[in-house]
Amino acid sequence: MKIMIASDVHGSSYYADKIKKTYESEGAGLLVLLGDIYNPGPRNPIDKVREYAPLEVAEVFNGMKENLMVIKGNCDSQVDTLISEFHFAEEGVIFDCGKRITLTHGHIFNKDNLPPACGDALLYGHVHTGFIIKAGDVTVANPGSVTLPKEGTAHSYLILENGKLTLKDIESKAVLAQAEI
Repeated sequence: MKIMIASDVHGSSYYADKIKKTYESEGAGLLVLLGDIYNPGPRNPIDKVREYAPLEVAEVFNGMKENLMVIKGNCDSQVDTLISEFHFAEEGVIFDCGKRITLTHGHIFNKDNLPPACGDALLYGHVHTGFIIKAGDVTVANPGSVTLPKEGTAHSYLILENGKLTLKDIESKAVLAQAEI
């Protein structure tokens, strides 16, 4: 199954719609969101978030709840569950082609602090920069932030299919990086 992974929407209805349309055009069967769905947090001013509208973001993702897995981010709070028809998990694990892939937000576990027994890959958001690297035997990837990319990186997302990760620009769908897990 093709899986789309995105992170750090931070309340942008524009990018929530963009995620949904990209998910559909990619033909993915599952959408994984790696946290920070509605709130921009104290370091990201609301005026930097394109079309800030958390209730509209909830409407988009509630409509996809059957094909959605959401990891809780550091900007996600219990009150967010009141507008969400989906569950926020602390972390998750998926399997693809016999590979174990750990999912987290990134504020605790990340490339510099791998979780115990993370398996073959660790996917996380939080830092708003998209990349795919190797940390020893573990493939580590970040989809970046679709809404507020940092360090000159693209508004990006990941595709996981047949044991391969592909980082793509959500605006142009250009491939930015690829790696086998």
